[in-house]
Amino acid sequence: MRWALVRVSLAVTVMVVLAFAVPLGLVVKELARDRAFADAERQAAQIRPALAITTDRAQLERAVASSQAGGDGRMAVHVPGGDGTRQNPPSTDPRDAHEVFDIGRCRARARDVETARRGRSAITSVPGGYALLQPTALSTGEFAVVEVYVPHRAVGNGVTTSWVILAGVGLGLIAGSLATADRLGLRLVRPAERLAKAAAELGEGRLGVRVREDGPAELRAAAVAFNSMADKIVQLLSNERELAADLSHRLRTPLTVLRLNAASLGEGPAADQTRAAVAQLEREVDQLIRAAREQGERTERPTLGCDACEVIHDRMDFWSALAEDEGRTVRLAGVDATVRVPVARPELVAALDAMLGNVFRHTPEGTAFAVDVHHSEDAVIVLVSDAGPGIADPDAALRRGHGAGGPGSTGLGLDIVRRVAESTGGDVRVGRSVLGGTEVRVWLSLDGGGTRRRRERRRRVRRGRARP
Repeated sequence: MRWALVRVSLAVTVMVVLAFAVPLGLVVKELARDRAFADAERQAAQIRPALAITTDRAQLERAVASSQAGGDGRMAVHVPGGDGTRQNPPSTDPRDAHEVFDIGRCRARARDVETARRGRSAITSVPGGYALLQPTALSTGEFAVVEVYVPHRAVGNGVTTSWVILAGVGLGLIAGSLATADRLGLRLVRPAERLAKAAAELGEGRLGVRVREDGPAELRAAAVAFNSMADKIVQLLSNERELAADLSHRLRTPLTVLRLNAASLGEGPAADQTRAAVAQLEREVDQLIRAAREQGERTERPTLGCDACEVIHDRMDFWSALAEDEGRTVRLAGVDATVRVPVARPELVAALDAMLGNVFRHTPEGTAFAVDVHHSEDAVIVLVSDAGPGIADPDAALRRGHGAGGPGSTGLGLDIVRRVAESTGGDVRVGRSVLGGTEVRVWLSLDGGGTRRRRERRRRVRRGRARP
């Protein structure tokens, strides 16, 4: 995928560069040519006043030498006029009308000069460049031809530099496009490669493998689904092993009774066979128990732990968009530090989504809510509070979390939150918030020791309150 993106980007960028660079290069070349011949026409126009005044060779030679092109040896003048002096009055001899003298170095061919003398400008090729032939009317009614030599270097002046600049810009655009496509492809490919590798490792039996949830939204969703699936597989296998061990333990009681009864059968082949069968059955049950325990010990446990502040900040970014649509004011505090909790990221995400989802489902639009995080050396407290109508009976809401349920109940979400908190040795409390609505306080223990004992005491207190 990565190299496919690079190749597509290369093809598109090259086509765009060629589509713009080639016409621009031709335009630059044409502009340089027009500029060179426009300058030649300007040089030719400088000699016109002198030709309009006189056709004297000496004066015209001085005029040509005083011009820039004449001083560089690039100008010539073809003047009709017999002996090189102006006729006054003009000669009426037809032979004099065809006599021509030249001033300067002539490069154009005689036939091209004759064509220009008929009053038509021309540009003709000469060795080393071009010659601009510019006819100029004389007072005698004839035309003198001013020839300006334009070398090839003047026609192509600046063209090569412009082409090099265009080529450099084009190569820079291509290189930038390739680098961008490569970075984009890498951003797409790496999460996909990690997901494929994790799937292969999970297929090989490494149940503790998990995928980092980053990259594009689709791959993040796939990583979350993969991690949830892996956690579910681990849970199902654990439940299966526990069920096998539990069934094996349940068989011990009837086996004990059978063994005692077999011992009281006395002597005889039938009694001996019965006692041997009971002993064999007991050995099989013991082997099942040991196999279940050893498999549980060999199974690689999933790596727990995540940054609670980072997860909360990420989920708040998700829910803030919906809050903005519903006109809710959101406040988030205490998520600047890094606080790791012994909870898998998918489980903490599910708990946060359950609490925030309850706010959106059970409070009217426009109701403000806040999430505050407090942490100490042994615990992290997450407070989700809102300004809604509140919960009339918080204890009943927590009891519904154990499966009672009911219309409009938050029991399922609070049950998810409760299980996450109790997995660390913490607990969940529902009360009245400072905003006037409900406050759900989640206590996540970081040590799992003293906090677990406090949790047991709180359970006993809640059970005592629930008794009639």
